[in-house]
Amino acid sequence: MVNPEAWLRGPVEGVADALQPVAHALIQAREDARDALRDFPVERLWTRPAGVASVGFHLQHVAGVIDRLFTYARGESLSEAQRQALSREGSPPESSGGLNDLLNALDNQVEAALVQLRATKPGALSELRRVGRQQLPSTMLGLLFHAAEHSQRHVGQMLVTARVQM
Repeated sequence: MVNPEAWLRGPVEGVADALQPVAHALIQAREDARDALRDFPVERLWTRPAGVASVGFHLQHVAGVIDRLFTYARGESLSEAQRQALSREGSPPESSGGLNDLLNALDNQVEAALVQLRATKPGALSELRRVGRQQLPSTMLGLLFHAAEHSQRHVGQMLVTARVQM
C-alpha cells in the first residue's frame, strides 16, 4: 500500500494547527523529491533540457528558499553565507554536489524548518517581518506559507524536468 500524502496522515506532532499546511507541504516536497529521483541518472543532475533549470538547481533552490524565508520569519537578516549560497544556486558545488548531498541538504533544511515551526507561537503569525535588502513588508505567516508553496512549485518543476531526462 502506498503512503497517503503528508496532509492525509494527520497532524505533524508539536506543530500548531495554523501551521500544519506549511509542515505538510514541506514534508511532501521532501518526499516527492526523494521518490522522483530514486533512479535519476546523476550525470544529468546539472543538465538543462530545452534550457529549463536543472534538477540540481531545483534541489539547491528549494533548500535555500526554506533557509532564507525561515530566517526572515524569525525576524533576522540573511548572513553573508546565505547570500553567497544564493549567488551559487544553479552551479554544481565545488566540493561535492552529488545527488545524495543535495537530497540530504533538503532533508536537513526541512527538519530545521519543522523544529522552527514547532517553536512558533500562533499569536506571532501576524507580526510584521521585513524581507531582503529593500526591507519589503510581510508577516511571519506570509513568509512561512511562501516557503511552503514556493518549495512545492519548484519540486513540481523538478519532477517534470527529471521525468523528461530519465
